[in-house]
Amino acid sequence: MTAKEYLKKNWNVPNVLTLIRLLLVPVYIVLFVKGMKYPALIVFVSACLTDLFDGMIARKYHLITNFGKLMDPFADKVMVLTAMFSMMIGNEAIPAVIPLSAVIVLLLKELVMVAGGLLLLKKGLVVYSSMIGKVAHCIFIGGLVLCFFHDWFLQLCPGWFLTPDLIVIWLAVITTLCALVFYVTDSIRKAKEQGLIGQ
Repeated sequence: MTAKEYLKKNWNVPNVLTLIRLLLVPVYIVLFVKGMKYPALIVFVSACLTDLFDGMIARKYHLITNFGKLMDPFADKVMVLTAMFSMMIGNEAIPAVIPLSAVIVLLLKELVMVAGGLLLLKKGLVVYSSMIGKVAHCIFIGGLVLCFFHDWFLQLCPGWFLTPDLIVIWLAVITTLCALVFYVTDSIRKAKEQGLIGQ
């Protein structure tokens, strides 16, 4: 298949939205580094909305492609991890909010998922996203949006051990660990059923 044929096959609205989401990542980084908190938030939310719409459109109009299956989750992970790292590091205008431990958990989970997925793919076993994984992703997005209002929560909830935004972030961490356990156990079960590993 030539590059032109491949582009024609995969050039549809859902995949364009996925590419837009990837292109919004450097825009978000620039705005965040410049301390433009709310413009950065708008870009982040816009990127998350493209994730919502591309999936809906792809399913409704049967525009699911192999390119989309690969790039859509990749774009999701890049956007969320970028936002997590930025809110962990902070800058002069935007304080650091998210603890390093939460970022490490998410990063390690994604690394395990990628490594495990590639290993299973070589054996002909495809790992599909589960509902608990999607729920964890949505909770992370909600928590990251709330983190942009961390200063407001500090004033609203004085003396709290954790502000509401961080409560949501840690809930997302717990959910993503549950998702990882599900993916691992489900993959082992499927591998056993197909005789790829011993009983």
